[in-house]
Amino acid sequence: MGVLLASVLSGCGSSHHPSADAGPSQSPLALSPPISPTPSPSPSKKKPRPKPFRQGNPDGHAAVPAAARAVDTSHATRVIGKGTPGSCTSSAVVSAVAAGGVIRFSCGPKPVTITMGATAKIRNAHGPRIVLDGGGKVTLSGGGRRRILYMNTCDPAQGYTTSHCQDQATPELTVQNLTFADGNSTGNKTEGGGGGAIFVRGGRFKVVNSRFVRNRCDRTGPDLGGAAIRVLSQYHNLPVYVVSSTFGGASGQGGSCSNGGALSSIGVSWTVLNSVMSYNSAVGDGANPARGGTPGGGSGGAVYNDGNRFTLRIAGTVIANNHAREGGGAVFFVSNDRTGTMRIEGSSLRHNPSAGFETRGYPGIFFLGAHHPAVTGSHLG
Repeated sequence: MGVLLASVLSGCGSSHHPSADAGPSQSPLALSPPISPTPSPSPSKKKPRPKPFRQGNPDGHAAVPAAARAVDTSHATRVIGKGTPGSCTSSAVVSAVAAGGVIRFSCGPKPVTITMGATAKIRNAHGPRIVLDGGGKVTLSGGGRRRILYMNTCDPAQGYTTSHCQDQATPELTVQNLTFADGNSTGNKTEGGGGGAIFVRGGRFKVVNSRFVRNRCDRTGPDLGGAAIRVLSQYHNLPVYVVSSTFGGASGQGGSCSNGGALSSIGVSWTVLNSVMSYNSAVGDGANPARGGTPGGGSGGAVYNDGNRFTLRIAGTVIANNHAREGGGAVFFVSNDRTGTMRIEGSSLRHNPSAGFETRGYPGIFFLGAHHPAVTGSHLG
């Protein structure tokens, strides 16, 4: 700012001169002290908003049918937690899942990990619908020691509700906006084993906007699999929906099992939409049926499908950097009666080495079915 000038003191109209002892004479022009500029207010620091929990392939544009979409949980049947991380416990999860209904979490504003001290098991009579919604903030962890979630309509311990447990409509299980980490079903051979994070038999099942990392199941065996998910016997052979979800996603985060480093099933149809499966591995040895002198397994680095009549549809999805010790670095698909079909639409399957065998012209895929896989608008390499 400029310096302000003071009034000019004038001696006009007088011939008097001050004497020598009158002290120093005053300057005819006095300056006022400079005025300090007013500091500009510093901009307020806004806390960065947390990134939304969005899983799967952001570039996937496959249409999602109504049956595959997330469930509205605004009117939850029950809530796990009382607003703090400490109130969200393994026992609270186990109790809520057993009770059934639409389940949400209230664990505070920050992400929370709940390490399960026991597997959460669905009671078959407590449907017809069970929804587990983590709100994008909850990780359920098996701690590297146990399976996380279990549903089985043919398990008497969970209660029979029909005379045809292998083909019944309920319970309908949905998991959404959740992370499943470090599940491990190694040594658990119920229904053939597998399903490190989630095991499902019967009813209906879907996964929406969820993440699966570092899950495990037995390292050998000709037909067991599904480091993340193992599914058997879905109602009327309707598909399991996997929508906008991630399995692995980065080096060191993938699943590992004898077969199916992400998904595994027998006689079950799947529709996988706008998802990502990467860095998963099938580590068994000897394929299926197992070669002489081997324990078997090693097929389907990401996906292992076996059985008779079933379908696999992959749309808007990236399957990359998975590995199979035997066949199908990305997908192993065997329809024993050759009625099964496979479709790949608007997807990318790349860098999925099969150390043993794969179908010529379909890198990363071993396929035996009704005809060749139908591939449209996709890249295989």
